[in-house]
Amino acid sequence: MKRGQIWWAKLSKPVGIRPVVLLSRDSAYDVRNAVTVATVTRRIRGIEVEVRLGRNEGMSTDCVVNLDDIITIRKVLLDKQITTLSQDKMLEVDHAIIYALDIKLK
Repeated sequence: MKRGQIWWAKLSKPVGIRPVVLLSRDSAYDVRNAVTVATVTRRIRGIEVEVRLGRNEGMSTDCVVNLDDIITIRKVLLDKQITTLSQDKMLEVDHAIIYALDIKLK
C-alpha cells in the first residue's frame, strides 16, 4: 500500500463497497491499522474539491475523488487495488485537500 493508490473499500452502509484513494503518508501503512482515504464517486458536480478521473487513470468510467469526503478507515476494509494515480494527479488531489480544509499556506 502507498499514497495515491486507489483500492476497493468495504465501507459501512449506506455507502457500501466503493473505490477510495489512499491519502496517508507512505510510512504509515506498515505501522498503522487505520489509514486516511478519500472516496471516489461517479457523481460529478464540477466543484473545486473534486479531482476528475477516468480511463487515463485506470478507472472504468468517468468519476471524481471527492476531497470533501475524507475519512479514516481500518486497513482490513481495503479489498483490492484498482490503480495508482500519477504524481501530477496527486498534486491535483493535494490542491483539492488544501481547498477542502481551507488551509492557508504562507
